[in-house]
Amino acid sequence: MSKKTLVVTYLPSGERSHTKKLVDAFLAAVKGKAPVEQLDLLKDLPDVFTAEILGAYATRNYMGKPLTPEQTKAIAKMDRMTAQLKAADVVVVAFPMHNFGLPAVVKGWFDSVMLKGETWDINDKGYVGLSKGKKALILNSSGGNYEGTHAGWEHAVSLAKLEFQFMGYEIIETVAAGGMNAKPQEAPEVIAQAAEKIKALVANWYA
Repeated sequence: MSKKTLVVTYLPSGERSHTKKLVDAFLAAVKGKAPVEQLDLLKDLPDVFTAEILGAYATRNYMGKPLTPEQTKAIAKMDRMTAQLKAADVVVVAFPMHNFGLPAVVKGWFDSVMLKGETWDINDKGYVGLSKGKKALILNSSGGNYEGTHAGWEHAVSLAKLEFQFMGYEIIETVAAGGMNAKPQEAPEVIAQAAEKIKALVANWYA
């Protein structure tokens, strides 16, 4: 059975982006193996929780009440992005690290798709993810290395993994290219090794 794949990207550096090289490696590896839909967050910015959107979300998803036409319009983009995510068997999210964390646009996408009753819910046992049987791949690059004594500085990949875990994703993998600015002379080799990891992962997931 073909695994429908959604590739969500935030690549503000364009062709200079190290993360883009990882995305390109994934797209090359998955070509012909599965239908791929791409969401470029630079071209399709996610909404943030304004008072109107938050009100619509609370009214429908927490109180179970119907929305007015104005409320339906206010939350429409979040609903569209959530439906897009739910339709995918595999999701790839690619982004750089900004100031130790997720870029605001990427956090906005997660906020858009983490809707109660859609990708997660609450029952008598607590929180429950609704995305069972699905896979997520996080592709990331950063200027520094966030391992060892600096591990506590990393809040980008770790938060993305937590978001996917909360939504119930059962397999979550990460391929990261760190130290792009700290050790630029090693960047080509780091990217090449990351690309090989991506190729192997695709071969396993889409076998």
